[in-house]
Amino acid sequence: MPHYRISEAAELLGVSDDTVRRWVDDGQLKAVPDPVGRKVVDGAALARHAQALAARSATQGRDDGVGRSARNRFTGLVTRVVADGVMAQVELQCGPYRVVSLMSSEAATELGLEPGSLATAVVKATNVIVETPPARPRGGKA
Repeated sequence: MPHYRISEAAELLGVSDDTVRRWVDDGQLKAVPDPVGRKVVDGAALARHAQALAARSATQGRDDGVGRSARNRFTGLVTRVVADGVMAQVELQCGPYRVVSLMSSEAATELGLEPGSLATAVVKATNVIVETPPARPRGGKA
C-alpha cells in the first residue's frame, strides 16, 4: 500500500504542508511513522480525503438543479484569450493545472472570457491516458 509524506500529500492535494498537518492533528487524516520516523499518510485514505474535498468544492455554486454527465470540472482563472474572426483559444489556470479550450470567437465573447475572469472547464473525453511515476526505492533512501 503506498504511503505519502506530508509534503507529498500536500502537493497532491494542492494545499500547504501546514494544512495537511492540521488535518492530521484534527483527525481528518491519519498519519503513521514510516521506518525512519517521518509521518506518512496512507494512499487510500488520502484518495478518500481528496474525493471528499472534490465533492464539497464541486457542489459549491452549482445549485442550479441541472444534472450533468461530465464529471471532470476545473474551475480557475482565464489567463489568455487569443481570438481571430472564427475561433478562440482560451487558457485557464485551474490550481496547478493549465487547461486550454478551443471554441468559436462568438462563444468566447458571449461568455465574457477575458484574462482574470473566473470560468469552469467541463471536460468529457473519450480517451483519457493514465500514467504512473517510476517506482520509488524502498528503505527510506532516495
